[in-house]
Amino acid sequence: MSGAAEAANLRELGVVLIRHAVDNPWIDHLWAPHAALVTAPETPAGALLSQGADSALFYIGPGVLELYPSETANYRDNLAAEEPRLWIACRGGQGADMPQLVRVTADPTEGEALFECGADIVGTVAMPAEIGGWIESFIETFHVERVFLKRQRDRAGRPGDRARSGDRKP
Repeated sequence: MSGAAEAANLRELGVVLIRHAVDNPWIDHLWAPHAALVTAPETPAGALLSQGADSALFYIGPGVLELYPSETANYRDNLAAEEPRLWIACRGGQGADMPQLVRVTADPTEGEALFECGADIVGTVAMPAEIGGWIESFIETFHVERVFLKRQRDRAGRPGDRARSGDRKP
C-alpha cells in the first residue's frame, strides 16, 4: 500500500469503558465498552471521567481503527445497519486492574471473532457519524465488487464415474 493509502486506512480513536458494580460473591464489578470518541483526547489512560452510585466511566486510552481494502463489503454491511457499531475488545480488568485495549474494529465478522479469541471484555458501541463518513469514503475508494463463482466439478473427476461410463483408458 502506498503512503497516502496507508494513512487513509488508520484512525486513532478514544475508548471509554464503564465499570458497573455487581452483587456477586466472587466479583464486585464488571467492565463493558461504553463509547468511542472521534479523536483521542490528551487525557491520560486510566483516567476516571465520571462516577455515579453504581457505575463509573473511565478513559482507557487511544485505540487505532484500521481498515482493510479486502473487508469493504463487511464495512458496507455495518454502515447499512440501522445503527452502525464499533467492536471493542479488552483484556484484564480483574480486581483493581484497568483493562488493556486489544482491538477496535468496524468489521462485524472480525467483531464476532473477537468473542472467540480470548479477549475478556468484548462489546459494541455506537459508531460516531464522523467515523461512519470516514469509513464510507474508504469504501468508495477501495471497494471492488467480487462475484461469487461456484466451481463446477468435472463429472469424470469423481471416483467411479469413468468406470461406469465405459471410458476406461489402457
